Amino acid sequence: MAVDWSKIWEKYKGMWVALAEDETTVVGVGQTAREASDQAEQGGHVNPILTRMPERLVTYVGFGL
Repeated sequence: MAVDWSKIWEKYKGMWVALAEDETTVVGVGQTAREASDQAEQGGHVNPILTRMPERLVTYVGFGL
């Protein structure tokens, strides 16, 4: 099922985000993946989901090679 990250994106544009297993709870944030991961680990989350929120949302149509 699709997960709506629009509220997370609004708050953390351009940042690395560590998410809990539910894929919606932010457990760490940083300028780098390491910072976000370290913050999550300090909170007891040893294997968070890491993703980078884009700075802006753009529409993409087609495919690339």
